[in-house]
Amino acid sequence: MRKVDYLIIGQGIAGTMLSWFLLQAGKRVVVIDDAKPNSASRVAAGIINPVSGRRFEPAWMYDTIYPFAKTTYLQLSALLQVPVFTERQLWTVFPSSQMRDAFLHKTTGNEYTELPSAMKYEAFLDQPYGAAIVKGATVNLRMLLPAYRRYLQEQEALQEKQLDIAALDITATGVVYGDIAAEKIIFCNGVGTATLPFFRQVKFLPNKGEVLMVTVPGLDTADIIKKGITLVPQQEKETFWAGSSFVWDYADELPTARQREVLEKHLSQLLTAPYTVTGQMAAVRPSGNDRRPIVGFHPEYPAIGLFNGLGTKGCSLAPYMAAHFKDVLVSNVPLMPEIALKRYF
Repeated sequence: MRKVDYLIIGQGIAGTMLSWFLLQAGKRVVVIDDAKPNSASRVAAGIINPVSGRRFEPAWMYDTIYPFAKTTYLQLSALLQVPVFTERQLWTVFPSSQMRDAFLHKTTGNEYTELPSAMKYEAFLDQPYGAAIVKGATVNLRMLLPAYRRYLQEQEALQEKQLDIAALDITATGVVYGDIAAEKIIFCNGVGTATLPFFRQVKFLPNKGEVLMVTVPGLDTADIIKKGITLVPQQEKETFWAGSSFVWDYADELPTARQREVLEKHLSQLLTAPYTVTGQMAAVRPSGNDRRPIVGFHPEYPAIGLFNGLGTKGCSLAPYMAAHFKDVLVSNVPLMPEIALKRYF
């Protein structure tokens, strides 16, 4: 029987960050993950944005979480020898004069936003109401997740399979799963957590997002471009991740013709230049009803924990929240009440 401190379920951005900080703290960890190709983390563009939504509110705890995330991703980039973190400007195109006025009202004096000295992309974008610059970043999840997976394999800390919840044995001292005995099991498996019997009280609000991969001949930029839809530059020249849609009522996790139509409508409202769709992806995002992470241990089953609900801010929130949870586990630091799982019980 192999004995470990923590069994972590899922190797999206949540499981990656939590296992990393626990390993750094000298804890014995095994991650179980089946590398589902359309998991939320593997489909996401990895955007870090200091403003939230159409109301342009400052992102929660951004002044704290952003520098911590930047430092963490750069450390992982050096360790794994892959490009992970890129600071970018978000070229934010105003869809109307009202939205422009709202943006200026909310962000005047904000160090993360500014008005451009000159307009760009006139040959490619419909932007009669102007644009603003938001200072953000992207995390290259398509490089980070597989590279970190190889690192886990080298540490003999990965089992590539799907968790069989029926085979999980909860004991007086922890959990047993196959030939592994762990003091704690922590679920970081995104929307899959919502189906577990332990967390029926948690008010998950899973939503499905779909994205397109497009090429725009001649549009070669490192900027993210936003107006109803977001274009995120990819490694291939003139290629962009274009998304995403939000659907609350869905039949399955597969891409749909209906959402392609919605996304292309948004593209037609942004682009004045021709483009070609080269792919379509879909995934279901995990989020809580209050848009805050969900972290902690079950009140009746103290060996069963949760690190989830990071939502669309996952790449900015995950490093800081994982490090905080590690401090809770290792150093008995009090858990932030805003993210505590017990708020649902």
